[in-house]
Amino acid sequence: MGRTPLRMAAATTLATLFIASTATAGYAGVEEVTHPTPVEGTPGHYIVVMKSDPLASYTGEVKGLKATKPVEGEQLETESEDSQRYIQHLETEQQTLAQEVGVTPDTTYQTVLNGFSAQLTGEQVDKLRASKDVYEVFPDEIRHPDAQTSTSFLGLGDDKKGRGGLWQQTGGVDRAGEGIVVGVIDTGIAPEHPSFEGKKLKKQKRDHNRHKGNQPYTDGTYVYFDKSDGGQFKSLMVEGQGWDKGDYSTKIIGGQYFYTGAQADGFDFQYDYLSPRDGAGHGSHTASTAAGNFGVKASIENVDFGKISGVAPGAKISAYKACYEGPDPAVTTDDICALSDLVAAIDQAVADGVDVINYSIGGGAAKTVLAPEDIAFFNAAAAGVFVSASAGNDGPDPVTADHASPWYTTVAASTIPTWEGTVTFDGFAQAGASVSVPFGTTVTGPSIYAGDAAAAGAANAQQCLPGTLDPTKVAGHIVVCDRGNNARAEKSQVVKDAGGKGMVLVNVPGGADSLDNDFHAVPTVHLASAHRAAVLAYVQGGKDRPISLIGKNTTGVTTPVPQIAGFSSRGPMLADGSDIMKPDIAAPGVAILAATNNAPDEKPTFGILSGTSMAAPHIAGLAALYLGERPKATPAEIKSAMMTTAYDTVNADGSKNRNPFEQGAGQVDPTRYFNPGLLYLNGAKDWAAFLEGKGLGAFDGVDPIDGSDLNIASFSIGSLASAQTVTRTVTATEKGTFTASVDLPGVKTTVTPSTLKFDRAGQTATFTVTFDNQSAPVEQWATGSLTWTSKKNTVRSPIAVFPVTADAPPEASGTGVDGSATVEIVPGVTGDLALTLSGLTPFELLADPDGRVDGHSGDEASGDADKNVSWLVDVPAGTTLSRFDLDSSDDAGSDLDLAVYRVVSPDDLRYYDKWQSATGSADEQVTLKAPKAGTYLVVANVYSTSAPMTWDMTVANVQPSGEGAFTATPNPIAATRGTKTSFQLGWSGLTAGTRYLGLVQYGESAVSTILTVDAQ
Repeated sequence: MGRTPLRMAAATTLATLFIASTATAGYAGVEEVTHPTPVEGTPGHYIVVMKSDPLASYTGEVKGLKATKPVEGEQLETESEDSQRYIQHLETEQQTLAQEVGVTPDTTYQTVLNGFSAQLTGEQVDKLRASKDVYEVFPDEIRHPDAQTSTSFLGLGDDKKGRGGLWQQTGGVDRAGEGIVVGVIDTGIAPEHPSFEGKKLKKQKRDHNRHKGNQPYTDGTYVYFDKSDGGQFKSLMVEGQGWDKGDYSTKIIGGQYFYTGAQADGFDFQYDYLSPRDGAGHGSHTASTAAGNFGVKASIENVDFGKISGVAPGAKISAYKACYEGPDPAVTTDDICALSDLVAAIDQAVADGVDVINYSIGGGAAKTVLAPEDIAFFNAAAAGVFVSASAGNDGPDPVTADHASPWYTTVAASTIPTWEGTVTFDGFAQAGASVSVPFGTTVTGPSIYAGDAAAAGAANAQQCLPGTLDPTKVAGHIVVCDRGNNARAEKSQVVKDAGGKGMVLVNVPGGADSLDNDFHAVPTVHLASAHRAAVLAYVQGGKDRPISLIGKNTTGVTTPVPQIAGFSSRGPMLADGSDIMKPDIAAPGVAILAATNNAPDEKPTFGILSGTSMAAPHIAGLAALYLGERPKATPAEIKSAMMTTAYDTVNADGSKNRNPFEQGAGQVDPTRYFNPGLLYLNGAKDWAAFLEGKGLGAFDGVDPIDGSDLNIASFSIGSLASAQTVTRTVTATEKGTFTASVDLPGVKTTVTPSTLKFDRAGQTATFTVTFDNQSAPVEQWATGSLTWTSKKNTVRSPIAVFPVTADAPPEASGTGVDGSATVEIVPGVTGDLALTLSGLTPFELLADPDGRVDGHSGDEASGDADKNVSWLVDVPAGTTLSRFDLDSSDDAGSDLDLAVYRVVSPDDLRYYDKWQSATGSADEQVTLKAPKAGTYLVVANVYSTSAPMTWDMTVANVQPSGEGAFTATPNPIAATRGTKTSFQLGWSGLTAGTRYLGLVQYGESAVSTILTVDAQ
């Protein structure tokens, strides 16, 4: 990631404004505090990230060790002498650190992350976090898989011979993705499956001379493959449960597994295989979707579904198993993907030499752009590896998307034409998802609503839960069941067990509204929530009213596609600001037919699955196709080409869906992305500048940028009060003149220059875009697009800006027991703008717990063995702002650090939230807006001093009312949007020699100004 400063703060907290409030804080000194552990997560097992660069981004700072970071377009050479020497250097540093704290690492990382995972005591966590060599100690966390053919729908080619599309343009299905390796981090792979059939590996000694076009081979220990980019893939052959070296082939050229994190969590592996073999089906499904063989005959439960293909059938596959199946195959909540295992898999995949990584794993709404896997993917992308990550399955609510970082591609799920059935009764005919009503046949019977067929004493019978239906009422009926609370397929089994002959599964308004092609125990059609009221009105309007289920869509109405799936997680991303738009793009993710798992002695299987997990491998496969034609292409080039050539998805009524927080740039269009016209290129230096601008890192030779200025193919501004200008640079892929047009209702948008002329491919041009809100409502997102149009091409980028009530300074200050301060703002609205004041509240000194340093919190000798001094502080209810200030008397020669935790109770130091300020300066500060009431642990660390000194730890919790008089004049402000104005804050009656804190809030918005008064 480039060099981080020795005292870089935690990624989740540095330079971020956290606000809460307090009146007078009750506090107590704490003696011999063990380091608090999270309430949630995997207590005891941690990922230790060290500060030195990993192999993929090392630029030569260590004397005698040359840089190993590859130049743009080249592969990371992990086997070179320089790389091996640097890896040994990292291993030595890791071993030294581990020995110092008495830790035995279970996994070490050197390629895309420098560190290790291990079981740690609280004391060891303390020591590691205090180490000058450690960036951060992350609690290990648990992730879960995010669960016509899609290739034909995408325009890759027909299902019979692969003709008539992109495959044919790239030389045919055998060459589609040729020379490229797709790494799949998931639940493993089924080696016998025809989607992964390959030839036996030829055994020979390693050939260090590389020959593009050669088949993979083995020396008996490793598999080698000379790739299209001139690099060589090398992966260790392993053995395990249900897996031996014979399972590698010319198609599956890599297979490894990682489990120490899951083991540390106490996971029971009896339901899966401790090997690369897939015990869940998810990994085989994603791998075959991305790069499975062409023309594989697929059937499920003796139903023939024709032939399927992976997106890049000519590519090779390397499987990295880091997820394991739990006891219930119908859910993912009992499965496990330990974060430490996932990071190990990423590290190994890049070390092996993959070109693309598919990561269909989720952990809920992203909270930061620098989680451990984000750091690993930063370095993977810096090494030229394209990463496709699923957005998550927590839609349709906003702010639910996972994977917030700009260096990989985050994928939403969309629908494709799928298998349908029809529900008909008098005056009603609607199509829904169905593969269990035999194709072209009709099932007719009397109907009953499950809620009216409850067994005695049963609750929630309407959801067809086990044991809730009365067989005397259900026998021979088609039962209407509500979605929710149990597996969809289980509902049909409950109906069958009660004697029912069919089921209409209806979605419930307000819940998930995807339509899923499950294999049901009785003939079933799955309908959207919009039809539930009509179905129930009919069924409950009489007794045994007849319903028919038909095994095809007979309505004469074609279901509009592609629609964004109801389950697909949405933006905006609030992680570390809102200047990066996610998801990036949409791809097929509903009712995707692909390979699933089988035991070694069982027949290969297929499954129809839905999820952003199924969407991400489509993008991974398309990246492999792109690299097959352009092996030197960077991840940013591929991402830009996909985004700017995408098209709008549709709503349920067929109208265009222009919501970028649902679809990103839109539905990927493989028929266009090889000729994008213009490219928005970026790389590791740009990402570093973005992180510096967010206050999340410091890098040598890099200047910070505003997050909105990162050179990506989308535009997002998280706070717009007055005109803001952003800059982009584009690279032409063709000769031509491009003219800009913008569709952004309510926001005046000016592109300068509005015309770009290119004389040749490869030429670059820079332009600016100025956004100035005119009439778009404040405190909500305005969305649209910018399109560059030439005679041959259109290049479209999504836009999202958030007009705010005011652009106000975050801080203001004043002096005196009586006094005033002028605050200048730029209103984002016109009319009366009310100001709400809180405080003023005096800062309280947290006294030295040892009682040695009178009038101060401590000196250079304070602290325990790790130089920590701790207090417990009570933050009362109603607090609008809390500030924790650590101030040294020696600003030049000391370095103090500060951490604040919201803990369970004074007697239980497990924490809910953590904030840290650990820069290289003497003074530190944590500020919390509207903090939750409770007990907070404050830990000051005397990191280094050069001379005798003292330091003060003070706390202020601002309440709506405070000490003395606190006023704003005028209030309200007569505001004019975009016109600078000012008001005066006044105070009187304060106590001399005391420092005070107050808060000004603007209208009903979250915009505020913090006032500090030194009452001299």
